[in-house]
Amino acid sequence: MKKYCLALDLKDDPKLIAEYKKYHEAVWPEITDSIKASGIEHAEIHCAGNRLFMILEVNDSFSFEKKAELDAGNPKVREWETLMWKYQKALPIAKKGEKWVLMEKIFELK
Repeated sequence: MKKYCLALDLKDDPKLIAEYKKYHEAVWPEITDSIKASGIEHAEIHCAGNRLFMILEVNDSFSFEKKAELDAGNPKVREWETLMWKYQKALPIAKKGEKWVLMEKIFELK
């Protein structure tokens, strides 16, 4: 199983951050189904202030390209992503249109 870590910011507004967290207490079932269908076995999102950190554990069938293709063809995922963009803010290092930025692993204790 492979692990990816990604980062994204939220708009620095306590009300919007609270709303974003509330949505993640009950993520739409179509969203969790699509996540699982893409090969993601486990996902976590952590929050510090307005910074988000996501950990994905994926199986061998997963690829970011496949996930993007599945998402593009799923109207409910597109609706969710449009809604979430109300709360999210791209990192300064993000490419145009990029939300979550893949992080580079620089240390592992073994």
